[in-house]
Formats: sequence, structure tokens, C-alpha cells
Amino acid sequence: MPDGYRWLAALLASLTALGPLGVDMYLPAFPVMSEELQATPGEVQWTLAAFLLGIAAGQVVFGPLSDRLGRRPPLFAGLALFAAAAFGCALATSTEALTVLRAFQAVGGCAGMVIARAVVRDLCDERGTVRMMAALMLVMGAAPILAPLIGSALLAAFGWRAIFWALGLYGLAALLLVWIALPESLPPERRRRDNPSEVVAVYLQILGDRRFLAHALAGAVPMLGLFAYLVGSPDALMVRHGLTPTQYGIAFGSNAFGLILASQVISRLVRSRPPARLLAGALVICAAAGLLVPVAVASGALWALLPALFLYLSIMGAVLPLASALAMAPMGRFAGSASAVIGTLQFGGGALIGIALGALGAGSSWPMAWILACAGCGGLALHLALREPAPSAA
Repeated sequence: MPDGYRWLAALLASLTALGPLGVDMYLPAFPVMSEELQATPGEVQWTLAAFLLGIAAGQVVFGPLSDRLGRRPPLFAGLALFAAAAFGCALATSTEALTVLRAFQAVGGCAGMVIARAVVRDLCDERGTVRMMAALMLVMGAAPILAPLIGSALLAAFGWRAIFWALGLYGLAALLLVWIALPESLPPERRRRDNPSEVVAVYLQILGDRRFLAHALAGAVPMLGLFAYLVGSPDALMVRHGLTPTQYGIAFGSNAFGLILASQVISRLVRSRPPARLLAGALVICAAAGLLVPVAVASGALWALLPALFLYLSIMGAVLPLASALAMAPMGRFAGSASAVIGTLQFGGGALIGIALGALGAGSSWPMAWILACAGCGGLALHLALREPAPSAA
């Protein structure tokens, strides 16, 4: 990959990392936040569900805006909102206020996520997109590795509010980098001028594309398992199995390292193998890993649960770049809107998972385990059902 693209990948990954950082950095603080805000674990989990819901809803807006106005102006607005809401979270005195502010923070942060994918599609072909997405995941993968560890360190030194002050400063730094170093990738002659009804028509056209839907769901449905892990793992690992926040951060980071490794293996394999075939194989592994998680929970052994989670989360490093690249490949004129659909499918489902686990509350690892199993198998089943049939031999 040329040096210029490496720099671009690093910059876009810093934008895509807004989501993982917004989720992962404060996970080790859940028990402390619950105690200080006098809230139940389920109420604290609602703040995560609100963040995921905000990401899902905000992408529906930022996708068409980036197709109409270009990539940079909506990105500036989103990053400013992310930073301001993060500072508000640092000052929140109740879970109700924190939940609302987290939703606004997510709406701002989703601009970086949806526009980063659109910029990749603006500049790369299908194989190039897979390689760029894998490069994004290499840099972005540092966020899940470092975020819980940074969050744990900030929590121990300054308390949970320092986590949100740090997120706000990260948003401001990202805004400055975009202003200085990210060129506009969508020239005026390629921008769309759709009215609201035409925007809806574009979304319906995208959702009616069978190839797009097959690949988008191949990434979105297995990602439900990832979100179930994000929401359920603090209780499952720290409360039920007794890990300290630092130990939890190490376990979380190990899974993120596996995701990075898988993304880089796929980046190399895609040079000589069809991306569609690689995706099918990755989904088979994902389904098998998902089925292992309930077995590990039934055993009651931490040594069985951690490897099962590692395998599932690692293979997501192959599933996500492949599925996103294949879904975005035919969507040149609608790159922003198509990216928004992908993000909304992924994070809308994540929000539902967060709401469901928040309603169920603490005390059992089974809801998380069954969601992982169903998500892994469901992604494979939907992909097989929706993909275009191979042409019959003459």
C-alpha cells in the first residue's frame, strides 16, 4: 500500500475508532458508575444501548448529507457534536442525563464512521476497498486493545468522569486532523441533489439490491454477537467470574488483537482469492465459534469461555472488511447512503441487543451466549439465502 494510503488509512481509522472508543473505554467503569450514580447495572447498560442507538440513527442522516454536501462539512459538524456531548457526559449527575448525552455523543461520532467508509469507496476499487478496510481495522484495532486499559488507568487515577473528558479531547483532536489533512474525496460534479422523497427512494433502491443486502447482512447479523459481548461481558467476566477491571481490559484487548490479526490475514489472502469465497469461509468459522460459546457457558469454566469468545471476535476481523467491501462495491453513486445503511443495520441491531440485555439485567451469562450463537449462525444462513445463485451449466 503506498505511503499516502497508509497515512489516509490511519486518519480514517482514527475517525472510525470513535465508535469503539466511545463504547470500550468506559466498560471497566460500569460497576463504579453503578455505585456512584446509585443505579442498577441494567440502568448503566442503558447508557451503552443509547450510544448504539444514536450511532444507528445518526448514520441515516450523515450518509445522504455527505453525498450532497461532500465529505468534509458533515464530518466537521459530527466531530464537534461528539466532543461537546462527551464533555457533557463528564458532568452528568444521573444515568438519565448520561443516557441522553450518550445518544448525542453517538450521533456526532457516527459521522466519522459512515464518512470514512464513503471516502474509501470514493478512492478504491473492490479489492482495494478490502485492503483499505483491513488497514483501517489494523489501526482501529488498537482502540479495543488500548481503550479498556486506558479507561481502567483513568478510572483508577481520576475516576470514571475522566474517561469522558478524554473522549472529548480525542474528538477535538480528530476535528483538527480532518481540517488539516483530509482532502475532499467527492468533487462537486459527483454530488447528489436529492430532495427528501428522493433520499427515501435511494434508500429503498439500496435495500432492494439483493447483492448489497446479502453482503450487508453478512456483516450486520454476526455483529449482533459482538455487541452482545460488549454489553454482557463486564457482568459475565468481572461480576460472575471475578476479573478485576485491569484483567478485564487485558482479556478485552486480547480479543481485539485476534481481530487485528484476522483482518491482516484477509488483506493478504484477498490478493489471490475471490473476496466472496473468503467471506463464505469466514462466516462458517463465525457460526461454529458462536455455537461454542453456550457450550463454554454451560461448563462454567473461564478457561473455556475466553477461547470461545476469542475465536468469535477474531473472525469478525475477516467478516467485517469483506462484507463491507462487497456490499459497497456496486454503490459508487450512493456510497454515503450505502455506508449509512450498513452502519444503521449494524448499530441498530446493536442497540436492540443493548436494550434487551439491559432489560434482562445482570446475573446470567446465558443471554449473551445465545445471542452469540444465533448471530453467528444467522449471518451464515442469511448470506446463503440471499446471495445470487451461481449460473447453471449450459
